[in-house]
Amino acid sequence: MIFSFFPLLALVVVLANLCMFVLNIPFENVLFAAKMPSGVVLGVSVGDGFVMLALILLYFEVWKAGRPRASVLDHALSMLLFVICLIEFLLVPKASHPVFLILTLITLLDVVAGFTVSLSAARRDIGVMPSA
Repeated sequence: MIFSFFPLLALVVVLANLCMFVLNIPFENVLFAAKMPSGVVLGVSVGDGFVMLALILLYFEVWKAGRPRASVLDHALSMLLFVICLIEFLLVPKASHPVFLILTLITLLDVVAGFTVSLSAARRDIGVMPSA
């Protein structure tokens, strides 16, 4: 199935780009506010929502990397997404925002975690023992 290779974090990046360029919604806009039991009002911004969604999807990306059928295509697409985010962050003025930097770092973490989990699983599969 082709969607099993699709990096889930691309959804967050596409949504962030949609907000930045099409809808012109600033990351600072408040999505919702909730009164906490302490009496403080917690305001969650659009940017906060993107970061929270990205962290949830990162969990699923790491889980996908641990599957026996995790492939090079999975890792290549995750790396491509990171490179696109990095270039966008560095070269596009609207994307030079702390929230987009955090999203870019999350895509980098996805790449590193994916390779690490896959290599660990491969070592277990072939029985490589660390040298003493």
